[in-house]
Amino acid sequence: MTRFLTTVGAMTLLAVGFGAPQAVAAEGEQTILPALGTERVRLVINAATDADAMRPLIIDFQQMAPDVAVEFNDYVTNDLFRDAEAACVEDRPFGDLLLSSSVDQLVKLANDGCAQAHVSEETRSVPNWANWRDEVFGFTFEPAVIVYDSRRVPPEDVPRSHVDIAELVRAKPEIYSGRIGTYDIEASGVGYLLAFHDALQAPTSFGRLLESLSRADVITRCCNNEVLGEIANGRLRIAYNVLGPYAYAAALRNPDLKVVIPGDYTLILSRGALIPRHSPQQREAQRFLDYLLSDRGRDVARREAFFFAENAPLPEGVEGPEALIESGIGRPIRISPALLAAQDRATRARFIDNWKALFRRPAN
Repeated sequence: MTRFLTTVGAMTLLAVGFGAPQAVAAEGEQTILPALGTERVRLVINAATDADAMRPLIIDFQQMAPDVAVEFNDYVTNDLFRDAEAACVEDRPFGDLLLSSSVDQLVKLANDGCAQAHVSEETRSVPNWANWRDEVFGFTFEPAVIVYDSRRVPPEDVPRSHVDIAELVRAKPEIYSGRIGTYDIEASGVGYLLAFHDALQAPTSFGRLLESLSRADVITRCCNNEVLGEIANGRLRIAYNVLGPYAYAAALRNPDLKVVIPGDYTLILSRGALIPRHSPQQREAQRFLDYLLSDRGRDVARREAFFFAENAPLPEGVEGPEALIESGIGRPIRISPALLAAQDRATRARFIDNWKALFRRPAN
């Protein structure tokens, strides 16, 4: 049975097979996908994950659980962490399942006793680098990529590594000044996580890159989609450290956008899932988590949602090595206690202050 979304006026409709459409309630950042049959339970997912990316997965899960309705609340990473942490401190529920690209924040929540463990056949299949204490699980494979506008970046200027970006803005500041974008790491939890690990992976080349970007008046935005939107509207020519699934989805919509896997090294993020300690629908949260980690869930994720997978070819049109992990170019961000260092308040404040000092423009 196939379900798809369509919009009629102000009403969003969910068509189920050839039957009558069902209404999907959406209010702000909340989306409700009704049960296929009689609703027995409602699973509440609080996520710093694009709702459009998760929709195919939720719909496929409901094929196996037709009596489960899903309420999906979309947050930015820092807001999700703040609200989850507050709920934990106050000993009250905050949804049934948390999903976030800022896996360091999920590890912090688990370390503070805000998660519950789950062990199943599916969780046992998760690589060690994507499972911490059976409480935080990585369920995606997302390289941090470079995106460029092929209309405005000639072939000889296409950056294929972190060093290439630094050299390009030094060689052609008149062309690329104010035309390169990345995360605002103060506003974005995942942007901070990626920048922090860039500094660990290659401190010398990363420092050189930051210095070059600071001279080039880099544009910073809170989110993947905002950075990609700036490229689509022509303001930016190159984006750095964009998560691969968002970049590829944008390229599918706009063939002028091209995606490059950096050839010197590529950070690999596995988006994390955590069941809160006070999950009201613990059993359904476990079922959905097992689905995400299952072969079926991973196949849907690769084909319809997140597009990249550890043991699969790169999506069509993406430039880069096929075997990211085996080649040594792919560097997974391990879901482990080491991530707590990124969440140390003093370390975080110092790193962000140094970043802001580089990008602060002098007063006129």
